[in-house]
Amino acid sequence: MNSLEAINNLKQQMLSKVIGQEELVEKIIISLLAQGHILIEGLPGLAKTRAVKTLSSIIDAKFSRIQFTPDLSTEDILGEERVYEEAGKRVYKFHKGAIFGNIILADEINRAPAKVQSAMLEAMEERQVSVAGQILKLPELFMVLATQNPIEQYGTYPLAQAQKDRFLLHTLVDYVKMDEEYQMLKLLQQEHIQTTDDITKIPQEYILNAQKEVAKVEIPEEIGKYIVELVFATRYPLRYSKQLSVMIEVGISPRGTLALSQCSQAIAWLNNSSKVRVQDIHAVIHDVFRHRLVESSHTKDNGIKVDEIIDIVLENVSLPKSVS
Repeated sequence: MNSLEAINNLKQQMLSKVIGQEELVEKIIISLLAQGHILIEGLPGLAKTRAVKTLSSIIDAKFSRIQFTPDLSTEDILGEERVYEEAGKRVYKFHKGAIFGNIILADEINRAPAKVQSAMLEAMEERQVSVAGQILKLPELFMVLATQNPIEQYGTYPLAQAQKDRFLLHTLVDYVKMDEEYQMLKLLQQEHIQTTDDITKIPQEYILNAQKEVAKVEIPEEIGKYIVELVFATRYPLRYSKQLSVMIEVGISPRGTLALSQCSQAIAWLNNSSKVRVQDIHAVIHDVFRHRLVESSHTKDNGIKVDEIIDIVLENVSLPKSVS
């Protein structure tokens, strides 16, 4: 089994356990391949947590779950030093928090205040934790999958822009179709009866090798320039459209440029292509831009959705000559 076969195996196993959420599964795998983190947003009960737990059950890796609540502390996430008495002397030992795993479920991340949310920043960006006067490296395979309820729900704390920018993708989850919900009901009944676990664990080596192969996917010069221009159209919207200029308050950060290229590479690799194509960019641009684009007050007042702004950006940026 090669790396692509292993990832396809992962995808099929996830789809068999997470009914009706093909796009969610696809975006989780893209984030995994691009070595990034994903923010999953949707109403309660839409299989967000189930998808993450299914991923962790298939990969041979350490899984940690952090349930974000208003009383959660940074020590619960990062860890803390504890005092012990050994041979009549006080000894300090550091106990690692939940962040020291391979696959981290940050469940309902917007249920905790900003101070606790910010404890994730260094880990997500630099893959290390500074605590108790020392810097501790995180595992090579490290991914944060955060779920959140919609911001308008009572008792939530909106993520700061700097926090959201650390996520490679922001994926929205909606209700499944009626027949899919019936299939989900039958699956849950089978799981209650089933006593043996038939999931085949995928070794970490296959995931790490796949990530390396994805990073080698070629981004042709004209495709790279197209990615950059899409980003710049959000920073300098008046150059492209007066309509855009009144819709956008702050454009996409340089992290967005990198995220769009990395995710496009992952999609191309999944499609067994050695080069990134325009359709690979279009397939993921909404999830890359959605949480990075800051709308103007005009946009909010008129009920215009961020995805609509991204559509207008795509309409106003010329395609590369080879595909136009």
